[in-house]
This record gives sequence, C-alpha cells and structure tokens, in this order.
Amino acid sequence: MSVVSSNYRVSPELAQKLGKVAVLLGGNSAEREVSLNSGSAVLNALLNAGVDAQAIDIKGNPLDCIKRVEFDRAFIALHGRGGEDGTIQGLLECLNKPYTGSGIMASALAMDKLRTKQLWQGVGLPTPPFVSLDGAGVETHYFESIAERLGLPLSVKPAREGSSIGIKKATSVDELVQAYNEAAEFDAQVLIEKWVEGPEFTVAVLDGKALPVIGLSTDHVFYDYDAKYLADDTHYYLPSGLDADKEQEISKLSELACESVGCKGWARVDVMQDDAGEFWLLEVNTAPGMTDHSLVPMAAKHAGITFEELVVRILEDTLKTPNESSSL
Repeated sequence: MSVVSSNYRVSPELAQKLGKVAVLLGGNSAEREVSLNSGSAVLNALLNAGVDAQAIDIKGNPLDCIKRVEFDRAFIALHGRGGEDGTIQGLLECLNKPYTGSGIMASALAMDKLRTKQLWQGVGLPTPPFVSLDGAGVETHYFESIAERLGLPLSVKPAREGSSIGIKKATSVDELVQAYNEAAEFDAQVLIEKWVEGPEFTVAVLDGKALPVIGLSTDHVFYDYDAKYLADDTHYYLPSGLDADKEQEISKLSELACESVGCKGWARVDVMQDDAGEFWLLEVNTAPGMTDHSLVPMAAKHAGITFEELVVRILEDTLKTPNESSSL
C-alpha cells in the first residue's frame, strides 16, 4: 500500500484552530528509521490537507530539539523508547503543548509488554501465558523449567521494544537460551510467552472504535521487523477472512484492550487466533507506524478514510480539553 495524496482539505477555521503543528520524528530509539518514514508521511499529509506543519527531528536531547521551534501542538510520529513510553509526552505536558495519542501513563504502560499483560490478566482479557526474566541469576535449568511449564515453542521478546525488534521463536531449550541472550541485549527485562500457532490479526482503534480488521500472513517465521517494513511478500487481508461474528468479537476485544490500558485517540492492537478459534492479545501500540507498509492507514483506507483525513482526525483530538478528550 502506498500513501497517495487525496483532495481532502481542512477548512480555514480548523486550520486556524490547529495553528502551527510540529511533527516529531526520528528519535533515539532502535526504531529511528521507521519513525523518519512515518513522520515524513504524516508531515506531507498535513501539508497537503492545508495544515501549517513542520518536522522536528528528535535527535539527542529532546528538550533542546523542541525548544528550537515555535509550535502550538505536536503530532507524535516517534516510535519506541523516548517516543512511545511517556517520556516525550511528559516533556510536552511540562511545556503545556497538546499532543496526539495517549498520555504519559498509558504510553508507559503500553510500551511495557509485561505490565500490559499483567493488566490484561487482571481484568480478565485473554493473553498468552508467560514468565519474565530480569537477568538476575538466570541458569540453564531455569529455562528447562520454563519450557516444561509453558510448553514449546515459545516467543522470546524484550519487554520494552517495538516493531518486533529482538523477538525470536524458540523450539528447544537451547534456542530458548540463545533467544533470551539476544533479547537481553535490547532490554534487561525479557518476556517469554507461549507461542500461539495460528493466524495473526491487527486492529486499529480510532476514537474508541475499531477500524476494519486486517489479517496477516508472511513467509517469515512470524510478522517480524523485515515483514513489517521491508519485505514485499507479506500478505494483508481486507476483509480479514473472519466471519462476521468473529470480526465483531476481535473488534470488541481490541477496544477493551485499549480501554483497559487507558489509550487515547488512536492505537493498534496485535492479536493471534489459535487452532480452537480463540483470540489472544499480544500487545497494543500507542504510536503505530505510518509508513507505506503500515497497517493503520491501510485499515482506514478500507473504511473510506484517506490518509490526509486520518492524520487530521488524530490531530483534531488535541483540540479537546482533557475532560472532553476521547478515551479508548
């Protein structure tokens, strides 16, 4: 899917209300290149829609970068640490600058896959069984007990990275040890969860309502970084291939997943379906990708929402007061 310009334009009144918009992109995380692409697409869409927008590359000290430019509100197109984890959100709140997406707490919570899963367990939402390791005193026999408890294969991932960075599938104890060591290079907190065999889906949630569900398939072991951003052989299914009841079920589940975390404005939920047809929540993304391979624009397009309209709708949420802002 390519991001194609449309004839969508904001009214002069809305353009005036939005004022000067800063698109925050780049950042210092492992997802910097993805963010640069997302931010460029968002910036072009806002300019095409008649919004006064400019880019700020957050490289190095975020405060130094932001202080160089005068702006009224921010569109956060940052991914990963420093962009999705509540850090930039806190800085913008200190500067009294409205910004897109979730607030400090929801952003920090969603970035931490372990805490998100613990929350979902607490409110009774389905997520694969898991254990977490923090690198302290981990011995080989412990991996054997994990494999026995959860069963192989297992998914191993850094607890606080995005874009499938550092994620591996382990089909043996030896692979589990190796996958853990590799994940620990990205984050001291490593999440090991039961591998769900079956189709993968992603659900974009905009203003509290799920957009059309997207089914995913890839020749890779799973929907990894290359499949998300680089490969041309990843398959996207719109319609998703689910029947109407299952489509409604996964949509409602995704809305509840976002609501429980406290997401605001927009988000994207990743879900697996097992052989029995049951859905399992993997994670929620509070600043999803907006590249030409990204899924939120794809779902919006299927719902009749152009890319320009999508970014403006996300941005418009910043005009609401905290008490009026849409909570997912």
